[in-house]
Amino acid sequence: MSHEHHTPNPLNDRAQLLLKTLVERYIADGQPVGSRALSKFSGLDLSPASIRNVMADLEEMGFIASPHTSAGRVPTARGYRFFVDTLLTVKPLDRVEINQLEGQLQVDNTQKLVASASHVLSELTHFAGVVVTPRRSSGFRHVEFLRLADKRILLILVTADGDVQNRIIHTEKAYSPSELTEAANFLNQNFAGCTFDEIRRRIQAELRQLREDVAQLMAAALNAGDQAVSEGAEDVVISGEVNLLGIDDLSSNMGKLRDLFNLFERRTSLLQLLDQSSRAQGVQIFIGGEAGLQPLDECSVVTAPYEVDGKVVGTVGVIGPTRMAYERVIPIVDITAKLLSSALTQR
Repeated sequence: MSHEHHTPNPLNDRAQLLLKTLVERYIADGQPVGSRALSKFSGLDLSPASIRNVMADLEEMGFIASPHTSAGRVPTARGYRFFVDTLLTVKPLDRVEINQLEGQLQVDNTQKLVASASHVLSELTHFAGVVVTPRRSSGFRHVEFLRLADKRILLILVTADGDVQNRIIHTEKAYSPSELTEAANFLNQNFAGCTFDEIRRRIQAELRQLREDVAQLMAAALNAGDQAVSEGAEDVVISGEVNLLGIDDLSSNMGKLRDLFNLFERRTSLLQLLDQSSRAQGVQIFIGGEAGLQPLDECSVVTAPYEVDGKVVGTVGVIGPTRMAYERVIPIVDITAKLLSSALTQR
């Protein structure tokens, strides 16, 4: 599930159980965990002294740390990593939640589907949901021209994804309805399914055979169509960023929060991280510094790729504090990716 190679397990069963108990307690209530709580919740019959010894070992190995204000311990990023890779038992979602998820992903157009997926992720986890939109095949299925006024034409474009885009084209001359029909037929018959770049390459030769003014209309249509398709593509859809303001671990540090929201604004580096995870199989987890992005130092990112017709086209994920209920977030991300894949593939 992770993207690192792990050394053989350095912890014995007792240390593992205590670490697991500590991480689970800390995730549940956010308070540093003391040895008394550990002995109670681990079910191990150990003296306070042996528990303290194991804690000292775990701390020395960098799995837990002592905040100065309390006698208890908290997990470090490394402790969370070990927990997630080795100790975590994922709770499958129940049928009701899966049905609710499926219900919210019953939308008929790609952009709305992506937006719903990001919204659902944020609703179910109470963190920020992120979805990288499908890499667009910038082709079209069908075009129509509609004459609006003497020199203004509406280009109606059905994209390869089935989304409908409209663009207004200003032309130098007025075209008759029959010329517009002829031009649209020419594009639909010869180029449906091609990307605009392919059409441009192939059309050079064919344009010479067309009348000059129709050639101008074609060139204008290709530019407008290209723009329509690329503008419709928002790269990353983020929902529920506001949820992160309410999380004590994050909101106590205004500077950190500002960095985090700048990252959401700029998106490019976030996109690189998510793109990198789209090349992985299944769920991936980046804890704290592992994301390689400084604003995410206090956060974890849980991602999974989604596909259309068996090809990975994007990533879904959740960004939240390192102190998150991984056993719940992981299946939510996993199932959302699968449901989004099937919703997009059925279209």
